[in-house]
Amino acid sequence: MTRTLTLTALTMVFALAAACGGGNAPVRQGANNRDAAIANVKLGVAYMQRGELALAKDKLERAEKQDPRNVEVQTSLAFLMERLNEPDKAEKYYRAAQRLEPNNAEVANNYAVFLCRGGKTDQAVEMFSKAAGNALYRTPWAALTNAGVCLRSAKRSQDAVQYLQNALAIRPNYVEAVLEMGDAQLELGHPDVARIVIERYLTAGAPTPEVLLVGVRAALALGDRATADNYARLLRRNHPNSPQTRALPQLMPGGT
Repeated sequence: MTRTLTLTALTMVFALAAACGGGNAPVRQGANNRDAAIANVKLGVAYMQRGELALAKDKLERAEKQDPRNVEVQTSLAFLMERLNEPDKAEKYYRAAQRLEPNNAEVANNYAVFLCRGGKTDQAVEMFSKAAGNALYRTPWAALTNAGVCLRSAKRSQDAVQYLQNALAIRPNYVEAVLEMGDAQLELGHPDVARIVIERYLTAGAPTPEVLLVGVRAALALGDRATADNYARLLRRNHPNSPQTRALPQLMPGGT
């Protein structure tokens, strides 16, 4: 199962870039430093999205000189340094963003994603928890799921379960948490719990190929071939070209 950590703060930064229209709009003369920095962040992120990293670096470094206390400037530079495979510089910028806005949950979540990618699991989980505990954070379930993903990536699925349970308690139909919880329970030898997680989700959630495959695996582990066949038929009918459907012959030789 492919595990994905969810970034949040950069979503806003990318939206900012989209709002600028083209990537070549000039910074107007006479703009104050703050406005000029915002304009250069827009340009820098637009260049990042197009893969023009040298141009992105130029614009973002200009933005930092114009307004070094702008959190979006620091966060964008951190993300760029990750793209450039310079983790020490990336961490410097993430830390700067944290110092500027220590109660910004989106910054905390993004810094935690970076820490997790770098193998600093305990620090990452602490930051994800900080983000999720912020009453102003709009998507605490995403940060809690990120904590679970990070722990599972470190082969700590048992520790991950509580975070995934907390995410599902807030947002029961959050499919990423459903998938992680189902897969974790299978890994831990609890297919009965995995089946409950999947069945509960399917009462209202969309039967995505990923969810259906976890359902197949849970049913097979419980010896319930009829339910496994039912999920497999849904996969073949609704998602015939998905990787999950292509995986069925290995799981269910001679399946219907």
